[in-house]
Amino acid sequence: MDFFNVLTGPELLEVTEAHLPDHRERLYPPTVTLSMFLRQALAADGSCQRAVDAWAASRAAEGLSPQSIRTGGYCRARQRLPLSMLQALTRESGRLLSERALRGWRWRDRSVKLLDGTGISMPDTPSNQRAFPQPACQAVGVGFPLARLCTLICLGSGAVVAAAIGPARGSSHSELDLSRTLLGALSAGDVLLADALYANYWDVAQLLAAGVDLVMRQHGSRHTDFRRGQCLGHRDHRVRWPKPAHRPAWMSPVQYRSMPQELTLREVEVGGRILVTSLLDPRTAGKRALGELYLKRWHIELDLRCIKTTLGMEVLRCLSADMVEKELWVNLLAYNLIRLLMAQAAAEHATTPRALSFQAHRAAVDRVHRAKAAVRHQSQPLAEDPVATDRSGARRSSTTSQRAARSKTTPQVLPVAQGPTTCRSTTPRSSA
Repeated sequence: MDFFNVLTGPELLEVTEAHLPDHRERLYPPTVTLSMFLRQALAADGSCQRAVDAWAASRAAEGLSPQSIRTGGYCRARQRLPLSMLQALTRESGRLLSERALRGWRWRDRSVKLLDGTGISMPDTPSNQRAFPQPACQAVGVGFPLARLCTLICLGSGAVVAAAIGPARGSSHSELDLSRTLLGALSAGDVLLADALYANYWDVAQLLAAGVDLVMRQHGSRHTDFRRGQCLGHRDHRVRWPKPAHRPAWMSPVQYRSMPQELTLREVEVGGRILVTSLLDPRTAGKRALGELYLKRWHIELDLRCIKTTLGMEVLRCLSADMVEKELWVNLLAYNLIRLLMAQAAAEHATTPRALSFQAHRAAVDRVHRAKAAVRHQSQPLAEDPVATDRSGARRSSTTSQRAARSKTTPQVLPVAQGPTTCRSTTPRSSA
């Protein structure tokens, strides 16, 4: 519940309440379900059983009525959780973190956004295969469903400002198609930092029309000739990109006609790579400054690694396509909450969030939750013994008793609180 308290602050309380569905007072209302779901995303053991055990212990410590520790009710509550609430909270928390980034975290007092995509796998179920088909290069029944995740991340705070998910293959589901749905999250005055994939005429034209500057690597299919255009320095010139004669399939004729006939951009070679930028004045954005800024694009690769590897999102757990999307957005929300704690720590200690370790903060949060859970377990036992209700736990308990009987000693019974930690359940996960 400590994490959920962050979401009920003055800024996010209105967003939370606006997306809460009509519900009865039951064991797992939406707020409790969301807090447990967040805890799953951050815990080393992200099983539903562990989340239910922790919630039962918390209720017992507070003197509330005992509850069953079976996971069915919690899994059904997760299915009732609105996807729109998870998306809105993730975007709003990212927006607030980006807007409140301190001046020292910005680039020349401007907010820089990073754009990139990645792939995420999930269990091979019929529902997941229909929504996120496996790669076409793999034989049927051999590969796993694969989703494409595209993210817009704030360079200063590291928070996810916007995200989009879609199948990894199929028409209108490429990384570029998903990225175009995120451009609306950019504000006039922002600087977009991206790799060569996004350096195409159509995306650049939309960014310039929205008042957003860009720094990208030159696309490999475009030839750069520094003998042409307006020379601004060595391997540095201002050039015009003509409008392509052919309309892409995804663009309507009306959109095509509204596009400008040409774009004026700056191409510069620095650090062995050619960059494309809308920052046309070399006096305000020199070659060295642009080269140093582009090197910071690597931060989004590290951020995606934190999301996928540190939070355990490389392979999602849920067995249905609807729950896969919810699981993904809960993980992004948990990631933003860790970034919020990092931003607070950086502001307090006069440093930048990028100088702090995401894994260290995530581990610290996990240690705090473990310590609080241990206190709750010691103060009040659970209503049911997890060892008694877990099949593998029951077998281990029986084995322990048999060994004790053979040795003619009294078997030591583990405390109830240690059941979920010491017993490794082989019971299949819930279909939720």
